Amino acid sequence: MITSMRFLPILAVFLMTATSALTADGPLRHVVSFKFKAGTPVEEIRKIETSFAALKSKISQVQSLEWGTDVSQEGLAKGFTHMWVLTFSNPADLKTYIDHPDHVAFVTQLKPILDDVFVFDFHHKP
Repeated sequence: MITSMRFLPILAVFLMTATSALTADGPLRHVVSFKFKAGTPVEEIRKIETSFAALKSKISQVQSLEWGTDVSQEGLAKGFTHMWVLTFSNPADLKTYIDHPDHVAFVTQLKPILDDVFVFDFHHKP
């Protein structure tokens, strides 16, 4: 019992840190990377690029949207060819974006040609 009591302050600090990280202030970045199925026609990929980029003008919660294709010389992209970085004010705005009918329609368009996706959200730290 005494041994477990020693860890309570450590656990409390850990929980406070984790909670503050989840509610951190500042812009929220939503990073998405695509790996398309082998043999996907270039025209289909171009349609996805256009549709994804258009989400910024359709969903007001998107503060910014940047994207590009892999140009790394390191060869570590693991088949992922496209990277998108979207910025939101807060987690609620990101949730609104994810549930937005235009985003849902985009995902429906994307799924048939998508081999894999990587998503990573983080609060921007200057």
